[in-house]
Amino acid sequence: MAAQLTALDRAKDWLEERRLTLLDLPIWLFGMGIAVLWALPFVWMVSTSFKYPSDVMTADIEWLPHRVTIDNYLKVFEYPVVRWGLNSIIQAGISTTLCVLAGAMAGYALARMRFPGRGLIFGIFLASLMIPVEVSVIPMLLGMIKIGWASTYQALILPTVGNVFSVYIFRQFFLTFPNELEEAARMDGAGHFRLFWLIALPLARAPMIAAFVIIFTLNWNNFLWPLLVTFDESMKTLPVGIAAFTPVVGTHTQLEGYSVAMAGITVLSLPSLILFFVLQRYFIQGISQGSLKQ
Repeated sequence: MAAQLTALDRAKDWLEERRLTLLDLPIWLFGMGIAVLWALPFVWMVSTSFKYPSDVMTADIEWLPHRVTIDNYLKVFEYPVVRWGLNSIIQAGISTTLCVLAGAMAGYALARMRFPGRGLIFGIFLASLMIPVEVSVIPMLLGMIKIGWASTYQALILPTVGNVFSVYIFRQFFLTFPNELEEAARMDGAGHFRLFWLIALPLARAPMIAAFVIIFTLNWNNFLWPLLVTFDESMKTLPVGIAAFTPVVGTHTQLEGYSVAMAGITVLSLPSLILFFVLQRYFIQGISQGSLKQ
């Protein structure tokens, strides 16, 4: 009995140290279970990237390779992945920067400027989220071909500049912008232009980083639009290029393709993971600030 009480006391102390109650424990366990389920495919992907082709398709799942090889990564770089990576950096970097800047300006206007139809415009922005991307892909592709922009950087970048999430997160942040700062700036003769660039935007660093990380990841992993609009091999992005590693069923490359494809996808995942972990503190802060309205 004393031993049971001691174990219970230790459990309570452990919960108190982490500011958890007994009611929070099931939620914490459920969250950890979901996190583990999300992590399992990633673990299998990285593990498979270090396996020999003959060890990939086995009767039992091998979470850790019993024979390790880096040949799959060497085969990845037999393709023009450096060129594809450069295209992805240019496309994702420029598109994300323009998207965040446009979202900040639109969010500021919808939050701090008074004009007729402001709520209606924001409602239209949110309603556009219900329109599937596939609906607009074909008209945009035909337009790009007609004006001669197929297989160009402007075709990869411009259609991805608009993002409603960026507008939303900045609008929610600027709704909490202190009125005292705005009034002080106006007393000094600042208009909306100077107020936005010199005061509001520098204070929006956290939501700016959060929006940048999320939108950069979406642009970096974008597959459908670059697949359709790039006809030249040299203009492919990494996701489209790595699709070439997909094994062809019924051929001798089927088993080899899985391990090489996993190595390629691992390489593709690294920039987004590094960006998130480097900016993790600002990312979480920006999401929390952009989700609240005072």
